Amino acid sequence: MSAVGRDVARVESRVKVTGAARYSYEHTPSDVLYAWIVTSTIARGRVVSIDSAAVEAMPGVAFVMTAENAPRLHDAGDAEVLVLQSSRVSYRGQVVAVVLADSPETAREAAERLPVVYEEEQADVRLTPTHPRLYAPEHTNAMFATDSIIGDIDAALASAAVSIDATYSTPAAFNNPMEPHATVARWNDEGLDLLDSTQGTNWAQATIAALFDLPPERVRIRSEHVGGGFGSKGPTRPGAVLAAMASLLVDRPVKIAYTRQMMFGLAGYRSPTISRVRLGADPDGTLTAVGHDAIGQVSGIQEFVEQTAVPTRHMYAAPHRRTTHRVVALDVPTPSYMRGPGETPGLYALESAMDELAFALDIDPVELRVRNEPAADPETGERFSSRHLVECLRRGAERFGWSARDPRPGRRREGRWMVGTGVASSLYPADVVPSTARITALPNGRFELAINATEIGTGGRTVIVQLAADALGVELHRIDVRIGDTRLPPAAVSGASWGTASWGWAVIRAGEELARRLASRPTMPPEGISVTVDTAEEVAAMEPMARFSFGAQFVEARVDLDSGEVVVPRMLGVFAAGRILNPRTARAQLVGGMTMGLSMALHEDAEVDPGTGRYLARDFASYHIAAHADAPDVEVEWIDEHDPHLSPIGGKGIGEIGMVGTAAAVANAVHHATGVRVRDLPIHPDRLLHDLPRR
Repeated sequence: MSAVGRDVARVESRVKVTGAARYSYEHTPSDVLYAWIVTSTIARGRVVSIDSAAVEAMPGVAFVMTAENAPRLHDAGDAEVLVLQSSRVSYRGQVVAVVLADSPETAREAAERLPVVYEEEQADVRLTPTHPRLYAPEHTNAMFATDSIIGDIDAALASAAVSIDATYSTPAAFNNPMEPHATVARWNDEGLDLLDSTQGTNWAQATIAALFDLPPERVRIRSEHVGGGFGSKGPTRPGAVLAAMASLLVDRPVKIAYTRQMMFGLAGYRSPTISRVRLGADPDGTLTAVGHDAIGQVSGIQEFVEQTAVPTRHMYAAPHRRTTHRVVALDVPTPSYMRGPGETPGLYALESAMDELAFALDIDPVELRVRNEPAADPETGERFSSRHLVECLRRGAERFGWSARDPRPGRRREGRWMVGTGVASSLYPADVVPSTARITALPNGRFELAINATEIGTGGRTVIVQLAADALGVELHRIDVRIGDTRLPPAAVSGASWGTASWGWAVIRAGEELARRLASRPTMPPEGISVTVDTAEEVAAMEPMARFSFGAQFVEARVDLDSGEVVVPRMLGVFAAGRILNPRTARAQLVGGMTMGLSMALHEDAEVDPGTGRYLARDFASYHIAAHADAPDVEVEWIDEHDPHLSPIGGKGIGEIGMVGTAAAVANAVHHATGVRVRDLPIHPDRLLHDLPRR
């Protein structure tokens, strides 16, 4: 019986629930020192002085590392990790010193006592749509073109029977995995050894090696267990670099971990976005013009441009199109990857505008989307490897009971509640990148799968074991797996929804080749026979196509007439994501993504104080994320999709598609319930209350 497609429990579940699985910070070498980060209390300026003497005289304190005594680093292409290289302060919360002590309590106490004197300058921290320093970057994240113009959108809008011109915004959003960023660093005769909470040890190895001017093989990075990432642990962050720097100075192992407050800045975050969306359509709903002009922020030390308008290029057919990106460098922390970068804020704007257009045309929102289904990618003209968005919309509408909906907003009331439903489409790239895997035959009919993949809670470790078992033709329990170590064959970072597809390709090829070799010598002992496969050539030979996962999210929202409180009693997502390799882990990913999208729509908010440059939300008391009570009924379903043009495993990424359309579906449901259109997330009660009818 095939292991792939079965509802298989995670192979590491027992060690996790029993506490045997150890995360980075749970490793404690002998003679270890604990590091505590001191962060700036100004948003712009410079450090004039740091008086370390009194702190270093405290019992248990070993050293204070500052820009005056820190090791010099080399440029690795990311200025955010060039920590303690000068006295300049570019944002509030930037690292200005690190205290090392024999206990975390002593290190924290010393850090709080450390006197730091600043010369403060006027800071600019507010993103506005008319900021005078807005500019066009050379490209967005992932090297997408900054602008794309097809046809004449202005003329098309001027002649359109119906048009929409609306601006939508999303606030800064912060990745908050349960395990904060943490590192244990030590130098030895072989070089640098890091236990690090990272989504990609190969990426981290390259960055760290470049910073310290070392050959990559002299940097070993391990991350056997990682407690979530959501993109924040993709690129190397300052904490890992600081641990390595401090360990080099004191010649002892060093442990460092972010506090929850430090996660709001030092770990990266999603840039706030402002999107102007313009749509033009004929009376029958056929789109004639699609425009999306996106604005975001970058920091003054590193440019990371959220590709907010890029998904709009691929969603719906229209002959006249314009998508642009503009950013401004502010005195703020550097934005970075967060689950569904670009697609999440971008499709919130587009799918909200599509809902407004459906209302203006008096066309059902599901039907409007179906009518504008493209035959090929609207941006490139390439054919889709597979595209079953219409099936997702149709199936979701049927299962959700969409046909019983009164299309008029504000019509359904139940006591003090106004009730409505909303829908949104979602799209996310289905990419594959080269990876390498090794499978070795062991005694007693067992096999070892070795690949430098990273398990961040998605179930990837389990799925590659399933793939290896099928390729070898053996039972799951006969596969031992080693991951998360740069001494293993290199593999793709766990991110961008490409992890399992990329790793799985290499695993299948290695398993198939080893099975062939074993079959050709049935009388010889198989122990020690090993096969290593690199998929670089196969991946490079892939036919150019538009490869995406698709989905449709349906939401019911209830709005309290007295308080403006919004609750969501049920959500449904239907997805087309290729072959589902493990229904149990897939369902968990999709439900988690939709819950995170709900959280984005209703709760997560991070305002910056223009006077101090500080994001006011600094912990879970002030930055609310959706809990169980906020998402009582979340259902997911998937289309039985086979995509022969993706990879041998046939599966597409599912880590992000679940989140992408949810926020728009929630906002559209709130509008249908109340008749009030909130275009600026999150939808807090105060943004509704004054426009609600009286009970």
